[in-house]
Amino acid sequence: MTGIIAGLTSVYAVFADMAEAERIAGAVVDEGLAACANILGPCRSIYRWQGRTERAEEVPALFKTVRAEALIARIAALHSYDVPAVMAFAAAPVHPPYLDWVAAATAGQISPASGLDGSA
Repeated sequence: MTGIIAGLTSVYAVFADMAEAERIAGAVVDEGLAACANILGPCRSIYRWQGRTERAEEVPALFKTVRAEALIARIAALHSYDVPAVMAFAAAPVHPPYLDWVAAATAGQISPASGLDGSA
């Protein structure tokens, strides 16, 4: 990754369906990479893929973290797409108690199950 974002970050990702969004959101919250995830309602996506215009129903989600690069890497590793749409946006200004909560929720050690601690 090339862009390091300090402070609270919202990470946006799009998933193939609700089951995938819930599975990945649960995993990254359990692993302490995201303080929370907001899974939004299905949306209609229109995009170019392999030379063709495609249309699909997808499920977007927003994640809150202070560990954007690790979160993006983990979402990509768990995702079913070859090239998942996962991107971060710096959030500022932020209500200070909320920033404190996100930082505390994502400050723990990465679980060995994530594979991000070098054990997998």
